[in-house]
Amino acid sequence: EAATLQMRRLTDIALQLQNSPGETSCGLGCGQGKLLQKFANKKAFVSMYGVLGIVTGSTNAYFNGTITTLEKRFKIPSTNTGIIIVGGEISQLFLGLLLNYYGGKGHRPRWIAFGVYTVVAYCLMNTLCHLLYGPGQDALFLTEEFGGQLDLNTTARLIDAQNRKGLCQKDMVVSEDCTMESGSLAPQVILFLAHVMSGIGGSLYFTLGVSYMDDNIQKSKSPALVGLSFFMRMLGPAFGYTLASLCLSVFISPSLTPTITKQDPRWLGAWWIGWLLIAVLQAVFGTLIGLFPKTLPRAAARQILASERQKAAEDKTGLKEETVNEMPASLKDMVTTFKKLMRNKILMCNIFASVFYITGFLPFWTFMPKYIETIYRQSASFASFITGTVGLIFSGIGILGSSLLISKLKPRARSLAAWNVAVGVFGTLGFISYAFLGCPLNERLSVSLATGLTEATPCNQDCQCSFVKYSPVCSPEGRTFVSPCHAGCSDYRTLANGSKVYTDCSCVPKTQPAARNQSLESDLDTTVPKDSWFLTEGACRVDCGSRFYIYLAIVCFVKFIGASGRTSNFLVSLRCVEQKDKTVSMAFNVLLMTLFAFIPAPILFGHFIDSTCLIWGKTCTRRGNCWLYNADKLKYLTNLTSAAFIAIGTLFDVGVWYFVKEMKVFDEEVEGEGASGNDMTQQKKT
Repeated sequence: EAATLQMRRLTDIALQLQNSPGETSCGLGCGQGKLLQKFANKKAFVSMYGVLGIVTGSTNAYFNGTITTLEKRFKIPSTNTGIIIVGGEISQLFLGLLLNYYGGKGHRPRWIAFGVYTVVAYCLMNTLCHLLYGPGQDALFLTEEFGGQLDLNTTARLIDAQNRKGLCQKDMVVSEDCTMESGSLAPQVILFLAHVMSGIGGSLYFTLGVSYMDDNIQKSKSPALVGLSFFMRMLGPAFGYTLASLCLSVFISPSLTPTITKQDPRWLGAWWIGWLLIAVLQAVFGTLIGLFPKTLPRAAARQILASERQKAAEDKTGLKEETVNEMPASLKDMVTTFKKLMRNKILMCNIFASVFYITGFLPFWTFMPKYIETIYRQSASFASFITGTVGLIFSGIGILGSSLLISKLKPRARSLAAWNVAVGVFGTLGFISYAFLGCPLNERLSVSLATGLTEATPCNQDCQCSFVKYSPVCSPEGRTFVSPCHAGCSDYRTLANGSKVYTDCSCVPKTQPAARNQSLESDLDTTVPKDSWFLTEGACRVDCGSRFYIYLAIVCFVKFIGASGRTSNFLVSLRCVEQKDKTVSMAFNVLLMTLFAFIPAPILFGHFIDSTCLIWGKTCTRRGNCWLYNADKLKYLTNLTSAAFIAIGTLFDVGVWYFVKEMKVFDEEVEGEGASGNDMTQQKKT
């Protein structure tokens, strides 16, 4: 009965606060109508925050999906592209902590809106490059309005010339396309400044949004709702890549009529349209998120009830508790806060556990498509498909499942920390197992590499293969060559299904065609004569199906287990600090992970992967990209190194487990409903 009366009292206070203008009302200034107050609740905020997360998560994916077109349109070298992308990391490092500190002290939904508006500016600045410089003269001359004519023969000739770059071309001067024109510097500066702008407020969405949810939702329900928001944000990249694909299928200037098809190498897609759509969506949902109150009415009501119970207890016992009020925002207080965070053993152990964990997993997230292609001989499209689907499905199940389970079971801090240790152990064992799984390297290819067949030999010494890209082909007797040029092939044919076969190959003896070739001719309606011999695209097949599916099963398990530990790790980081320091501690976490994981890890593992290269391509001025990797060395070096980093992170998780024995996690463990794991105020009995 007492609990029922308490709930009624809580509801009455929440309704009063909801209908009273102030920090618990939705809206801005005079626009705080009764209609808006219906949305001043946790369900509305989590829904809006999740949808905003989808749009926010799509920005990087959209940029990655259109980067090739951007480079082609503005003639941006890849080196400059890397510098442009780093702009966001630079501004986040220098301003992230400061903005999150002041944002955490202020009206968090409005600070989130400010952060979203910086991303809107980023999108519009990207679009500005097109509005200022247009589609470019090269694209305009390929339209009917500017005198271009539909010439399918020209397109066919260009495609044929592109295909013949990989063939043996005797008695011809062949070199890499050494056009060093870098285009105008101005659009590159605009793109760099756009990324700087996105980094200024980009982190506010995550740090302020999650801390706002945790402070305004009962601690028992917080894990489920935070996990749901994480899952919705994971849908962002899928939206971004889909939007990029749709926009690039439209000509760069939609009002003009192109005289070329999308298959033409000169085609430029409307890369800029998607940025307008993302900017509009960001502006709409960012504005809506900014209308939420500083504190949700029900959370404020719980705080009032807690104060009433505290006052009643003081009157009953005669003991008065002196409350130390929160310090106003200042640089001095910010420095004091950082010093306090660095002395927090639980927080620092948890942060460095995350740093080593991310360092170990980052190559897995970044290079998984390349790894599957190299180790398991899968196609690039299939490798990308597996990476996307496995990551989304099993990580999503892990996050949602663990979040719901934590909300239902309400485990203590030590149980959460123990699960993080178990996640680290499973991750370490998973990467160790990856090192001993894989397909055997094609024996004939191994012999070819050992004997130097990839370089000039009597059968291909006049073919000028130095600048040919890696494009393996398979001979009738099952021998893999690095490219048609290295096999001495001087011609090719296109089959009915669009694939190519290579003929007139001087490095392959003219013997009776194998059954594989005969079957291919009859099934695919090729124009190759019946008595011919030819090479097919791709490395010769290696029977690796069973090992690949074992690897895939372990990947699914590790993805699921790893994602299930994300919520528990996050809860520990929230509960181990005072409520007023929660946002700053999250920003501090992001800063350290950027400095010690996100920046150095790709460089470190990129060096490791390059060290396993067997065949390097060549460019005009330097060594190009790697054509072929030593599969055994690659899997041992990357996986065992990752396992070592994850193991070190697990040791820090053990430290977390040791120090959290007195830490509270849920409301039921704390006197007074709605209080946080560590009270916002420091109390002293007088």
